Amino acid sequence: MDDFLAARLQMAVSLGFHIIYASIGMTMPFFMFVAELKWLKTGKDVYLQLAKAWSKGVAIFFAIGAVSGTVLSFELGLLWPEFMKHAGPIIGMPFSWEGAAFFIEAIALGLFLYGWKRLNKWVHLGSGLLIGIAGVTSGFFVIAANGWMNSPEGFEWINGRAVNIDPFDAMFNAAWISQSVHMIIAAFAATGFAVAGVHGAILLKHKESQFHKNALRIALTFGAIASLIQPLSGDYSAKDIAKRQPEKLAAMESLFETQEKAPLIIGGIPDAEKKEVKLGIEIPGFLSFLAFGNFNAEVKGLDQIPREDWPPVLLTHISFQIMVLFGMIMAAIAILFLLFRWKWEYLLEKPWWLRILTFATPIGFIALETGWMVTELGRQPWIIYKIMRTKDALTPMPGIVYPLILISIIYLILTFLSVYLMRRQIRYVHEKRLNS
Repeated sequence: MDDFLAARLQMAVSLGFHIIYASIGMTMPFFMFVAELKWLKTGKDVYLQLAKAWSKGVAIFFAIGAVSGTVLSFELGLLWPEFMKHAGPIIGMPFSWEGAAFFIEAIALGLFLYGWKRLNKWVHLGSGLLIGIAGVTSGFFVIAANGWMNSPEGFEWINGRAVNIDPFDAMFNAAWISQSVHMIIAAFAATGFAVAGVHGAILLKHKESQFHKNALRIALTFGAIASLIQPLSGDYSAKDIAKRQPEKLAAMESLFETQEKAPLIIGGIPDAEKKEVKLGIEIPGFLSFLAFGNFNAEVKGLDQIPREDWPPVLLTHISFQIMVLFGMIMAAIAILFLLFRWKWEYLLEKPWWLRILTFATPIGFIALETGWMVTELGRQPWIIYKIMRTKDALTPMPGIVYPLILISIIYLILTFLSVYLMRRQIRYVHEKRLNS
């Protein structure tokens, strides 16, 4: 394995793990907040116990997310020094603001965990809400930096150097809003379905548990609403990408030729050498409509992009198809859930429904991971779009495969630790409820 591939794999492994920890740590505080709010309104002890149980999970993922995020920050400098040399002064501001949001989140989490009997109940509730707000704010700032990589602004590139830097223009770049909104909604959808799936699996064995029934409904309400909003965000993102990064859209849809009434391809296996898609289903004009709101609009294909600037078409296309597939499955489950809550609430306790939710536990995170793959693969071969190629940012340090192995082991240990701690916490809470 060459050093370039090893460095990219190391970043992929680190980001792949971190995005899960960060998404859960960013969104679960809102579940916890709603549970405590319901306790304050109804006085039912089950909501108090649920808020306390979820707070332990938030603490676990906050700690592990902090570790994985620290590893990522070191990797950026160690693996891609040329990138940091030029990008650091430009996008340093969102990273520093993300650090400030992180500290606020940590302080609020401390107040929430240790303030149950020490703080006014409404102040305590507010600290829980602050955890979530700070976490989401932190996510916005991080995604702003990634958005800049896809839409670099706020500087002039002269003789291989960035000059006349405006960090505000850089942070609030053209990709910031679409990427941030899409990612935050995806985090709520993925976490909502995952948490609901865990509680649904437990309900299959303990059907009368009010604790898990309430937990499932709170989590799935968040997941369902986010899943139904996400297609709107996806449509906005697609139109934005069509203007800013036409080669990314072409790779996502395996559009090899520029054409009017461009077809939307469902499924299929693209062959970049033959410039064709096998086994795909074409819907004429739909890509033109999704990209520009006009069935007759011309969509730029890969034929107008130099071959050396093509993203990896096969991986980008398949990742996009998986993301859309699982997103549609989540939206369908969301519609059923909201319909059942409105009309046939008794169906929410049926074993077949709980099995569907158990099956759906990981699909939100699969969609989230493949979505990030589309974002990152679709920008290649650029680390800073149209400014710096990824290979030119690589460290000259040899033997990167060894850090790759080490980092992979570290993340596997972190994953094992998070699963172990969460299983122990769930078991403890469940046994406590049975004995109460």
